[in-house]
Amino acid sequence: MREVDRRSKHSRRTFLKGAVAAAPVAAMATSIPLSVEDAWAEDATALQPATMKTLVKVARDIYPHDFLVDSYYITAIKPWDGKAAKDAAVKAMLEDGVKRLDQNAQDKHKCSYVDVGWESDRVALLLGIEQTAFFKALRSDLVVSLYNQQALWPKFGYEGSSAEHGGYIHRGFNDIDWLPKT
Repeated sequence: MREVDRRSKHSRRTFLKGAVAAAPVAAMATSIPLSVEDAWAEDATALQPATMKTLVKVARDIYPHDFLVDSYYITAIKPWDGKAAKDAAVKAMLEDGVKRLDQNAQDKHKCSYVDVGWESDRVALLLGIEQTAFFKALRSDLVVSLYNQQALWPKFGYEGSSAEHGGYIHRGFNDIDWLPKT
């Protein structure tokens, strides 16, 4: 029987050389204030990146779906940057709405809206502004901009339009599997 050499092929010296070489890269990566998850917000042309991040958090709190990743909410919010670039009133409404949310969060929780840890606390903040033009515009737009993403439809069990398949009577009428059979 052959004897197997169980010693590691790497020495402490090799490990330390690699660690020393990687240290400047790690230090540089931790000094960057922007995380990879938030890099999309830096592409905004009219709105502040912090405003974009807050709008995504607001969208998630208005229409919460734990099984959806943030990219769907980001896709729904990004057009607001274009609207803000074309219309100063829209930009002011969004920036002022986010400032008000942040101020309310600061008054109640001593942090910005996005840093409020509990969803129920953020929802309470949203209830305080639900009669504002800011909230109403966001909520009504999100119904379309969030739920009209075709990539999202299968996650909710929606198969899409039935018109091109002969209508609902030929596609989908008997697909209801969540109702109890009588």
